[in-house]
Amino acid sequence: MYPAPFDLTDRVAIVTGGGTGIGAAAARVLAQAGADTVLASRTQENLERVAKKIESETSRRSLAVPTDVRDEEQVAALVDAAKSAFGRIDVLVNNAGGTRHAYLSDLEPDGWDRAFSLNVRGPYLCTRAVGPHLIESGGGSVINISSGAGMTGVRGFAPYSAAKAGLQMFTRVAAAEWGAHGIRVNCLAVGAIASENPLKAWKAAGLDLADLGRGSALGRVGTPEEVAYPILFLASDAAAYVNGVTFEVNGGAALGGGDGP
Repeated sequence: MYPAPFDLTDRVAIVTGGGTGIGAAAARVLAQAGADTVLASRTQENLERVAKKIESETSRRSLAVPTDVRDEEQVAALVDAAKSAFGRIDVLVNNAGGTRHAYLSDLEPDGWDRAFSLNVRGPYLCTRAVGPHLIESGGGSVINISSGAGMTGVRGFAPYSAAKAGLQMFTRVAAAEWGAHGIRVNCLAVGAIASENPLKAWKAAGLDLADLGRGSALGRVGTPEEVAYPILFLASDAAAYVNGVTFEVNGGAALGGGDGP
């Protein structure tokens, strides 16, 4: 049983990108804290697998709703399904995102547009659709999953870096506009996390896992669970006075200079 500030008993959380990686880990942790979960992604098989696991391990309800978050009608259907199944919505985790490696000289406009559609338009559509239900519930929490690429930029990932930076500013503005309704909007800028989709992208880009880990002060890449627990914090009453903030979850910066102890 979680301590009271972290207790999400009978709250309802929508998690996009919930079929793999950070999204799946977040849904499990939120369910362990007492929440019923609604999982969204484009792959029904992954969603159903995660939902069944959550229900068997936590005894909380979990609903799988195949959704392309870039499509306004599908997002509306997702939110309607959540409200119909559980009667309320309290938490939204905008985790769905992704990119492909391409240097500017090779990047076509369509690739740029796809990155912004998934990483900015999707969270916007989901946040806008959920907002009225959070107000109806007396407030709630929106957690946007950004990236360290949105803080510093990454060569070969210009559209992703720019889109994730945009998501961080969207977080600040949404928090300012909706704070009066008791809605908190926060963001996590994650570092190198070894989950399914990033591993595929790193391999395609020829990036070495050990080299990526050396970019962190901890000397390793992170795990989806190490992002899921900060998501729980932001979803819970433990973060009741945290709003409009982007936290970096990246193992710390490996600074240049002398050797440590």
